[in-house]
Amino acid sequence: MTSTALRSRAWKLLEMVTTPLLPSDYLDLVSPLRAGADLRGRIEAVHPETQDAATIVIRPGRGWRGHTAGQYVRIGVDVDGVRLWRAYSVTSPADRRDGRVTITVKAIPDGKVSNHLVRRAKPGTLVQLDQATGDFVLPQAKPAKVLYLTAGSGITPVMGMLRDTVFDDVVMVHCAPRPQDVIFRDELHDLVADGKLRLTEVHTATDGMLDIARLDALVPDWAERETWACGPAGLLDAAEEHWSRHGLQGRLHTERFRPGVVVAGAGGEVTFSTTGRTVDADGATPLLDVGEDAGVLMPSGCRMGICFGCVTPLKAGAVRDLRTGEITEAEPGVLIQTCVSAAAGPCDIER
Repeated sequence: MTSTALRSRAWKLLEMVTTPLLPSDYLDLVSPLRAGADLRGRIEAVHPETQDAATIVIRPGRGWRGHTAGQYVRIGVDVDGVRLWRAYSVTSPADRRDGRVTITVKAIPDGKVSNHLVRRAKPGTLVQLDQATGDFVLPQAKPAKVLYLTAGSGITPVMGMLRDTVFDDVVMVHCAPRPQDVIFRDELHDLVADGKLRLTEVHTATDGMLDIARLDALVPDWAERETWACGPAGLLDAAEEHWSRHGLQGRLHTERFRPGVVVAGAGGEVTFSTTGRTVDADGATPLLDVGEDAGVLMPSGCRMGICFGCVTPLKAGAVRDLRTGEITEAEPGVLIQTCVSAAAGPCDIER
């Protein structure tokens, strides 16, 4: 008998002994990060960055395939007995020697996962991981001049880039309410002191929101720079219009976390037919959030600008597009974007 056949018979015997559990369930207890297991990570440290932001240091399992600076990772976190998934930018360099990765999370009002990670996460906690993904990354050929235009937590993917790749000429314009709200502020100023970065901070609580026209004064050669921008929708909308007006849209790379316009609607009972979950939803909450809050594994790259990663079949009922108010009714082959769709009455989502 071959060694493969012997291992197969031994495994079947173990399954009989451990029923109703599987041998892998016991292995998960002993070695949850082993090769071949579902991809997980272990939180090894939580470092406060600001009053409402923290960097989470994670040891990924052996199935982790690494990341490219600027990409994001979806993380499954158990909050009050419910597994919720969220996407966060990887803020560590791609070649970190100890094999750990970091995400930097800003707690948002009513954010179940972000507040849990910032205020309650402890070393030793296991989280679920997807592989890193996203195309908000630097090109293989380094541009001569770089501009990073960021606001709030939009600095997180850019910080991964700054830590990963050194440029001869890099400028950053970053917006935050107050100096103490600037995530990574000490590290940014160290880069400035070392001559590796030119930084302009716009403190919106005193200076007001950034007028994109001010770039002519803040960064006179902005048009010559390859630019990566990440932040609220208003900033990115203004940047895209500004670059397009000057015929330079090819030099602007943007990262959008979520759509900014929400229109209230009727709502209804949402059925996730694959998993058998049924929940009530209002007409203003994206179905992506409704599903995740119900513990349904919802595919998405929407928070990081990867459009159509959340597309899902609509089996029955109707949904409303939160951007336009347009109603989509179920019929064979109809797909919807769960990140920008809300329930418009009872509906059935194939998840």
